[in-house]
Amino acid sequence: MPKRVDRDERRHRIAEALWRIACDRGLDGASLRDVAAEAGISLGQLQHYFRSKDEMLLFALDHIGELATRRIRARLEALPGVPAPRTLLRETMTEILPLDDRRRSGQLVEVAYVARAVHDERLRRRAQEGTPMLRTLLAGWIGQAVDRGEVAADRDPAAEAMALLCLVDGLTTYVLLEVLPPAEATALLDAHLDRLFSTPPSDTPHPDTPRSDTPRSGTGADSP
Repeated sequence: MPKRVDRDERRHRIAEALWRIACDRGLDGASLRDVAAEAGISLGQLQHYFRSKDEMLLFALDHIGELATRRIRARLEALPGVPAPRTLLRETMTEILPLDDRRRSGQLVEVAYVARAVHDERLRRRAQEGTPMLRTLLAGWIGQAVDRGEVAADRDPAAEAMALLCLVDGLTTYVLLEVLPPAEATALLDAHLDRLFSTPPSDTPHPDTPRSDTPRSGTGADSP
């Protein structure tokens, strides 16, 4: 077991070194030698854990998705009582938005992956995997809001979930480019939720409102 733990720790350390490089200059500038130097190990040691750059990139993408999922889950589980659907939606989306240095770093890594995935089929397939799960989760909460009379009955939960994801992706881009300040991005998210929800949220117990069954994220990243 100790050897396995050490191997996992080394692989995570290498992934975190890759993320730091990606934040500074993107993934194209992240050679195996550069990542090894950033991680404080030799090139030979790095190649002991990853046989190729592609293998390293895929592992680092998976790991950052796992971290993002854990942080969203922890944020939701820290909410008092049984949160209303709107609260769950807002907390999840604001955890994805780059509203502070930690989340900004995570999104810079995501942007670097997206840029590379456009021309890399393996990365593109892996990056696509998280979106349907996150969309399903959001649609479930919106569907519950419809049942509670908080969202109009003629709204399609799946379509509204995708619209929300697209909005947050766009807001993320504008915050990273400094077109929008974080506070304005948050205000625009709230305005969208105001239009979607016909009545104010009520954080009262409801038997059908889950909060911790969060999917593995492929969008909306988090920094180590």
